[in-house]
Amino acid sequence: MAQTTTTNRNYPLDRIRNIGIIAHIDAGKTTTTERILYYTGRTYKLGDIDEGNTVTDWMEQERERGITIVSAAITTFWKPTTGPFKDIDFRVNIIDTPGHVDFTAEVERSLRVLDGGVTVLDAEEGVQSQSETVWRQADKYKVPRVCFVNKMDKMGADYYATLKSIKDRLGAPAYPYNIPLGKENDFKGVIDLLTQKAYVWDETDKSGMKFSEVPIPEEEKANVEKYRHELIEKIAETDDTLLEKYLAGDELAIDDLKKGLRAAVIKYQIVPVLAGSSLRNKGVQPLLDAVVEYLPSPMDIPEIEGKNPKTEEPEVRKQVLDAPFCGLAFKIQVDPHVGKLTYVRVYSGTLKSGATVANTTKHDKERIGRLLLMHADKREEINEAYAGEIVGVVGLKNTGTGDTLCDETNPIILESISFPDPVISLAIEPQTKADQEKLGYALGRLSEEDPTFRIKGDQETGQTIISGMGELHLEILVDRMKREFSVAANVGSPQVAYRETIKKQAEGEGKYIRQSGGRGQYGHAQLRVEPKGRGEGFEYVNAIKGGAIPGEYIPSIEKGIKEKMEMGVMAGYPMVDIKATVYDGSYHDVDSSDVAFKIAGSMAFEDAVKKADLILLEPIMKVEVTLPEEFMGDVIGDLSSKRAQINSSDHHGNSVIINALVPLSEMSGYVTTLRSMTQGRGSAYMEPSHYEEVPGNIADKIVAKMKGDTNKES
Repeated sequence: MAQTTTTNRNYPLDRIRNIGIIAHIDAGKTTTTERILYYTGRTYKLGDIDEGNTVTDWMEQERERGITIVSAAITTFWKPTTGPFKDIDFRVNIIDTPGHVDFTAEVERSLRVLDGGVTVLDAEEGVQSQSETVWRQADKYKVPRVCFVNKMDKMGADYYATLKSIKDRLGAPAYPYNIPLGKENDFKGVIDLLTQKAYVWDETDKSGMKFSEVPIPEEEKANVEKYRHELIEKIAETDDTLLEKYLAGDELAIDDLKKGLRAAVIKYQIVPVLAGSSLRNKGVQPLLDAVVEYLPSPMDIPEIEGKNPKTEEPEVRKQVLDAPFCGLAFKIQVDPHVGKLTYVRVYSGTLKSGATVANTTKHDKERIGRLLLMHADKREEINEAYAGEIVGVVGLKNTGTGDTLCDETNPIILESISFPDPVISLAIEPQTKADQEKLGYALGRLSEEDPTFRIKGDQETGQTIISGMGELHLEILVDRMKREFSVAANVGSPQVAYRETIKKQAEGEGKYIRQSGGRGQYGHAQLRVEPKGRGEGFEYVNAIKGGAIPGEYIPSIEKGIKEKMEMGVMAGYPMVDIKATVYDGSYHDVDSSDVAFKIAGSMAFEDAVKKADLILLEPIMKVEVTLPEEFMGDVIGDLSSKRAQINSSDHHGNSVIINALVPLSEMSGYVTTLRSMTQGRGSAYMEPSHYEEVPGNIADKIVAKMKGDTNKES
């Protein structure tokens, strides 16, 4: 499994792989990526997270904390030495994504543009919460994947228990492709089930470059027989020709099995599972071979679907070089050297530097400045980008995450990217007048980069409220403001992002009349409000009959409603999941105006929701706590005092894993509390689950506090 240092970019589409490395935090994604770069000749030294010299974790904050924060794109090349693609050069575009839930947007946008994924799992921990989350995200975008059971050298590593958890917790059609030779300190190599060859890595070669073929040990032969039979049977099931031969008792050729397996992986009928230890440099080369052999090329996903912006009709674009250009901007990065850098996945045609393209999402035109091939934070300038590539574009002014760029004469809009709403907020204010302008600029650039980072100005206090996916997310953003934009700011403590909604239907009226000499103001609207399902958002319906309100004022009423929803009625939190129907009203030939109807709409909405059983909603977190069994009683007692709903407690080796749903407002500083309760041996993982009604007594306290704060300020 040799390396290649080719720099030829004009690869046939069937020799390109766009893959992402996805997993739970600490499963070993970045270490696996570093090993891939080393064995493919992209780097000449093994990167180490502990030493802070990894290629893909290039930000200062990533190296300090040993975590991935932003997804990094890298182009590398690989030449397998076995199998049907032996000695053929392949180009592999890799995106290393974060494992921490606070940076879920990075995973979401990466999966949207990838053709295949490598899911890395910890051999001791098995499938963890964030593994489930990223797996579901990959399901949403129908990304074929292979699983890499990493850390086979770790105490407690269990390949077969991890395999079972992939099947049980993820419901995936997972089948071993290779199995480990030994485990924990005795982990030596892997056995390829199809070829029935065992590979052992040379312990004297610390780089992991050298490994040799050895006979399969006697004690492993039964395992090989069992799992090989299962895999071949499953491959045959997915291919009629192979099934006929299999049922007739014929021996199936290895190359035919590999072709069948490739087709099954692309259709998501089989997920091959491989074993290894990235840190100990074992099993990475077979993983690279599997990526090339089984994950799809852009050719295997022949068409990309979108719609024609003029006719709204569905349209498909073939992923080939001679089709009209179209691509998706999936990531914005503020770069200290080149300014705003936009990552674009080119789906069809060719993109040339200096060309003018249409941004069909924004109905705008953009000029392509420079085109860059990305190697994490290093880059190589190119003149044109081809279908199947992921490139950086400099010079785009108004293009945002999820926007479609395409040939002006052949417009198309591709499916965009959806992101979750933030769950936590904090107030931020500049320390000096000079910082005021810098703060606005920094916040603007960071929100361009990160679709889950929201900014809102509080008119009453003059503060700026920033919102994100978690405390770590906001902490990193504030840190980046200081380092990258030299902004000195005072930051408040994190606040939970509550929401307001209603529980029943009600009607309200708003009449705005002002007479002050000359032309007056007149607007009058009657509304009906009703609750919608959780997460369904806002719906506005015009049910005016007989011209009671002229058509041109209907959008003004909606504007007034939306402004009032943003400000909230009960405690100043945004309102969600409401349907508002304007069904009657009146107007004045002379005095009616857009402004008058906007105010009338706002008044009518407030009047209606006050009668509709207003409630507060709070974010509920899915919490997974891993701890030694002896502390289980104390931790469950503590969680119960935080209004937790304990869903399950599972034993895994010597540890217990507690799964619970807990209100975010109760979880401030929880990691510190847990550490002190478990002598530093417990760990907690949290991710947003859903919104739920706040119990009445607690809601009363929140409303009273908000009103008290408002009175103090006024």
